[in-house]
Order: sequence, then C-alpha cells, then structure tokens
Amino acid sequence: MIVALAVAAASVPSVAEMRWQRRVLVVAAPAAGDQALAAQREALLGWRQGARDRDVQVVELIGDRVTGARDTAAALRARLRLPLDRFALALIGKDGHVALRSGEPVSAEALQDRIDAMPMRRAGQR
Repeated sequence: MIVALAVAAASVPSVAEMRWQRRVLVVAAPAAGDQALAAQREALLGWRQGARDRDVQVVELIGDRVTGARDTAAALRARLRLPLDRFALALIGKDGHVALRSGEPVSAEALQDRIDAMPMRRAGQR
C-alpha cells in the first residue's frame, strides 16, 4: 500500500514540470470549509471540457495539503506568494508566468477569456 502511494505521488508532476505542457490554476484556501473555495469549485464544475481543451491542470492548496501537483504547500505558497490565512487563486501560463491573481473566486468564463487571450493559446488555435 505504501509503495503504491509513493508510485502514485511520483507520477504527479510538479508545477515546474508542467511548464510548456499545461496551464496551471492554483486555488489556495486556509481550510476545506472555506466559502470562497466552495464557490471556486462550483464555478469550475461545468468547465471540465473547457479546461481540458485549454490544457489546464487545477492544483488545490488547502492548508498544508496539495492535490494536482507534487509540490509542497510551503513551496507553492512561497513561489506564488499565496497567503496562508485566506483564499487566493493564481493562473500560470504554459511559459511559467502568472497570468492572473485573485483574492476572490473567478468565473469559468473569465478564466477562459484570459486563457484564450494568451499568445500561446492564440498561436495554437491557428
């Protein structure tokens, strides 16, 4: 069981390893019961295909737990300057730059519009 968990964790890439392959949406909250986190999850529910079409990997950072990437919570918070005590969101482009930051939930439409305006996305649509 422990070996299986270690293999599964090793197969999940870090945010840095996703560079040039995926856009990364990091959603951070202090606790699983955070209302803004619930609102962001709700906003993303109907956007699964849109996210897939845009090569988006959603990474959740809740307290000290990370899902969707191999990074530690402390490393992601430091790298992206995400607060520990409140909701925050960061959209990272394929080139590794932070394209959007927000302290409030962002609608799927706003995320999609931001991604569709990115140079790499426009180049990929030609």
